[in-house]
Amino acid sequence: MTQQVDILLTTLNARYMHSAFGLRYLLANMEELASKTKMIEFTIQEQTLNIAEQLLQHQPKIIGFSVYIWNIREISDIVTVIKQISPDTVIVLGGPEVGHYPDVPDICALADFVISGPGEKSFRELCRQILDKTRPETKYIDGIATELAELQLPYQLYNEEDIRNRLIYVEASRGCPFKCEFCLSALDKTATAFPLESFLAEMDALWQRGVRNFKFIDRTFNLKVSTSIRILEFFLERMTDDLYLHFEVVPDNLPDKLKEALKRFPPNSLQFEIGIQTFDSDIQTLISRKQNNDKTRENIRWLREHTGAHLHTDLIFGLPSDSLDNFAESFNQLVALNPHEIQLGILKRLRGAPLNRHNENFALNYNPQAPYNILSTNSVDFMTMQRVNRFARFWDMIGNSGRFINTLPLILGDDAFARFMLLSDRLFDISGSTWKIALKRLFELLFVVLTEDLAIDQQTVKDHLKLDYARAGVKGIPDYENLPSLNKPAKAGVANKRQRYHG
Repeated sequence: MTQQVDILLTTLNARYMHSAFGLRYLLANMEELASKTKMIEFTIQEQTLNIAEQLLQHQPKIIGFSVYIWNIREISDIVTVIKQISPDTVIVLGGPEVGHYPDVPDICALADFVISGPGEKSFRELCRQILDKTRPETKYIDGIATELAELQLPYQLYNEEDIRNRLIYVEASRGCPFKCEFCLSALDKTATAFPLESFLAEMDALWQRGVRNFKFIDRTFNLKVSTSIRILEFFLERMTDDLYLHFEVVPDNLPDKLKEALKRFPPNSLQFEIGIQTFDSDIQTLISRKQNNDKTRENIRWLREHTGAHLHTDLIFGLPSDSLDNFAESFNQLVALNPHEIQLGILKRLRGAPLNRHNENFALNYNPQAPYNILSTNSVDFMTMQRVNRFARFWDMIGNSGRFINTLPLILGDDAFARFMLLSDRLFDISGSTWKIALKRLFELLFVVLTEDLAIDQQTVKDHLKLDYARAGVKGIPDYENLPSLNKPAKAGVANKRQRYHG
């Protein structure tokens, strides 16, 4: 029999392995209402009516939804159904997708209340008022921040199933002192740290319970180096073969003391997410991004050469005044630094982000539907934007997958962006899709493009692909293995590759 509760906290995660960290904070700080509150997580792959049924079977008086750019469509459908079936159920929305009134999505019209900003205190107070039948008249409520030392930390709310199957998110600090306009953290006044000893006590409790993968969500983990070193030392004292730590780091701040701590970690125990976004200094100035490019390059080289950390780097295409040539230059610089991954992001419109001040001057034209990806600008037309979208997709399949470590250098040659753009265009011409390409088929397509369009000797291509084919464990023999070895390229087609990547 389903337990009846007054308050439900819920959201739709992008995948089952993700966990709703924000909801756990809300639940941990419900005080006397905690016994009347239940948290339920779903994924965006689940059916609308099934989710509505599971929520309403608890007969809640209040349902709080955490709304993000990746689940706004699905939550809108669920709220619509709930309001049709049970109009008296109070719907409260929170999260970055609804927190910037009047720039809010249509779902807010269906909700009873919308909380912007931090919700640990404001959601609790709102629930008290609703249950006491003294609900406020104001629909849009500005969240009131709680001093971090006063917050109840949520880590005990990770259950055994979470520890076995989900990412365990943790945070040693909140906020960001930088003002990069594409990011909502630009709205923060500064970064504030949680009391370090109590935080480390919680990390020790998680470690004792068997957590070995800690994903830090701090926007700037290495901002205060003394704190960073203390946290690293804490984990070095508990190092095991399966311990894995993920940090988002400022790329140009890597002093010697921090380097010494990082060198002590064994290979494959650290992952650094490094936001580069662009190496173009004019764009950086335009979007208020402070980044020492020389220091950034130096630090990435050092991390690659002197640590076993996995380096996940980010670039964004479509920023104001961006162009294909600018992006190509940033991409080539980053490829030369040899990180393990280069995540190619397409600019998205975030509600409330300061970057929106440039929309008119640079004709930033966004998709009206989530995830609000950029469609064109005054320097990048729609067709070019589509080509870069395909480039990013094929790069994930080939460059980031780890399946083509022998073949990738052959593809990139001495002009990584131009050659990979040519590859991307031709793969799409041949396959007509960037999705659902079987791995064996992808190997066969690569052989065609490498030999015919990049004019690489057939036997050389076969030799490189054979090594990757064996590593990938693909069944069957690819078609190209049945071809006679000609020891010469099928065509000579790359003399004008730069013109070709411009289409």
